[in-house]
Amino acid sequence: MKLAYSESIKYITSKGKFRINLGLERSLAMAELTGNPQEQYQIIHIAGTNGKGSVAAVIANILKYSGYKTGLYTSPHLVDYTERIKINGEDISQADFEKYINEICTTAEENEIDLTEFEILTAAAYKYFADNNVDIAVIETGLGGRFDATNIIKKPLVSIITSISFDHTDRLGKSIEQIAKEKSGIIKKGCSVIISADNKGYKTVKREAEALFAKLITVKNDAEIIFENGINYVKINGNKYPFALFGMYQKDNIILALEAVKQIKGVSDKAVQKGLETVRWPARFEYFKSKNLIIDGAHNPDGALQLRKSLDFCFRNQKRIFIYSSLKTKEYTKIADILFEDNDIVYYYEFKHQDALSFEEYQRTINRKINLKLIKEDELENIIRQDCLKIVTGSLYMIGQIYNDIINL
Repeated sequence: MKLAYSESIKYITSKGKFRINLGLERSLAMAELTGNPQEQYQIIHIAGTNGKGSVAAVIANILKYSGYKTGLYTSPHLVDYTERIKINGEDISQADFEKYINEICTTAEENEIDLTEFEILTAAAYKYFADNNVDIAVIETGLGGRFDATNIIKKPLVSIITSISFDHTDRLGKSIEQIAKEKSGIIKKGCSVIISADNKGYKTVKREAEALFAKLITVKNDAEIIFENGINYVKINGNKYPFALFGMYQKDNIILALEAVKQIKGVSDKAVQKGLETVRWPARFEYFKSKNLIIDGAHNPDGALQLRKSLDFCFRNQKRIFIYSSLKTKEYTKIADILFEDNDIVYYYEFKHQDALSFEEYQRTINRKINLKLIKEDELENIIRQDCLKIVTGSLYMIGQIYNDIINL
């Protein structure tokens, strides 16, 4: 098999993201065939509903400034698949992406292993990190934990469970307890796992950790977010750091990230400060001061609640307009009830995706008395240039399609 970059994208997207019958057999088989690359470096493994990416990005950036060669594997991407696989903050090149996708897909076909898109990407990331001799890789699960393709790690340096709420209930369960149990599948016998005492799934995670004789590290949320004159800070244990990630919910994430780096030798306060000041995680309450613009991929009710709290905290008295869209599979009526106030101006953007929700269906089902309008691509510029706070939110797929156009206006 020899696929060019664009062909490799078409090939992996044709394979489907996840199997109906989840399992690790295919991922374990591929790991064995490629030399078990995931065993050649230390791994920090992260599962949860919201906050995984932010926690992963903070940890990876601090480790980079601590002198560790650090891999970072996250999903989904915004614009390009290469965003998912990074070393020391640099995306994998298109040439290397092409190389590793070809290698994994050829090996799979020769051995009659029918991999999903996510399984292919995960196998490629593990091999890329090994071939480039990373010291530590920060790995985010794609869906759940127990049967997630990333979950072939025998002994993680530490596991982290971020905020747990309702999402992917068709696969992970319809209760917090069921979802938390699936996420807890990344916990390994005798290893450490970090979780906040405020996590809705705490009791379940604690029970699963105790059953595996894992070391449960419980953190308390004692961080404070301070927003002054458009500049964001986090205050922890009396220390105030400039913090590049905006949003009230980041105080939950930062505590998990800092507890994780405590488990690693050679992480100085200077590295923490530099890591917090320069970390970037696009489309997660990302604020562009010159445009008075926020981009945030709040695609489930908990994400919408956190976005609403952050807006009320940072921009309480500013007029707001929203650019919003959703997939059919999301709880968009609940999101509307949480995120929008009566009389808010909401521009609905129809984007290209097989599961995209139409404007007509959205208009028919929401209960909020909002000023709802359908907009087209050529109208975005005029909206972004309006003299008020603009919030682009909803589906990350939509954000990915318009992200570069918006930030370059």
